[in-house]
Amino acid sequence: MTASSRALELVQIAAQAADAKQAEDLVALDVTGPLQLTDVFLLATGRNERNVLAIADELEERLLEAGAKPLRREGRSEGRWVLIDFGDIVVHVFHEEDRQYYSLERLWSDCPTIPLELPVDHTTS
Repeated sequence: MTASSRALELVQIAAQAADAKQAEDLVALDVTGPLQLTDVFLLATGRNERNVLAIADELEERLLEAGAKPLRREGRSEGRWVLIDFGDIVVHVFHEEDRQYYSLERLWSDCPTIPLELPVDHTTS
């Protein structure tokens, strides 16, 4: 089984929102095989607690605009690992240290990655 077209649409919106707030190391995983609760995990890293919260706020706002409703939110008070469950996708925004420590990519390494369509950064060319 593969992720639904709605989940694929939402993960692109979420990834672009995270990228707009300078999220790093964006990875989308199709978790439909091992999980029946959601289709996609989006993993993103923020440089510090403030950046983690800004990323989470931006992607939640953009997903709300796209008609997705958050079912559950966790971790906002600490700003180290914010999890937002939108049903079709679950977004994990980590502080760098927590991302390395929990290493969800390794935990879900059997799941295929989903290519993300992010704008090209023209400031470094």
